[in-house]
Amino acid sequence: MEAWLKKEWTQLISAHTDNNVLVFNYWTTIELFYTAEGRHYHNLNHIYNLLLQAEAIKEYISDYDALRFAIWYHDIICKATKGNNETKSAEFAINQLKATNFSKNRMEIVQNLIKSTQKHKVICPDNTDNAFLLDMDLSILGNDWSSYQSYIQNIRKEYAIYPDLIYKSGRKKVLQQFLKQERIYITKHYFERFEKQARLNIERELLL
Repeated sequence: MEAWLKKEWTQLISAHTDNNVLVFNYWTTIELFYTAEGRHYHNLNHIYNLLLQAEAIKEYISDYDALRFAIWYHDIICKATKGNNETKSAEFAINQLKATNFSKNRMEIVQNLIKSTQKHKVICPDNTDNAFLLDMDLSILGNDWSSYQSYIQNIRKEYAIYPDLIYKSGRKKVLQQFLKQERIYITKHYFERFEKQARLNIERELLL
């Protein structure tokens, strides 16, 4: 998996810079962050999963490179005690991309795509790229129950700093908010594929 990820990253970033040292250093940085201690869910496996999904729906994406940069960087900063991870991740992405020839306009798109994952609300309405990113990021909710169980166990590990009383209360609010929404998935593609199972999984978790 990591070999594939490194190859994907190298191909993406190399299209926007001919600085091989930068390409290598950026990969090292990405690998360092996503393999850090405590990264039980928001790790390279998560990035791998999203990139595979993006590749599968490439025909529906308006700016494929911007979307992929957003995927790579959207969880680069992930601290359980902080509520500004998405903002910090977006800032991190821009600081990295400034050294490439990626246009300012496209960097702003990457920045907004990443920020949108904080509240899972579309803030880039010009096309469906933002909606697809949010749906991909929540696709785990609609996986089979076994995969979903592994997900909730890994999320709990990432928030191990909090005692059960606090964690379960916060988690319950998040899950109930999903159920209150008219639909969890924005795009037709993901709604038809994952909506029903996601609601069943969430309802089942609430009974645990």
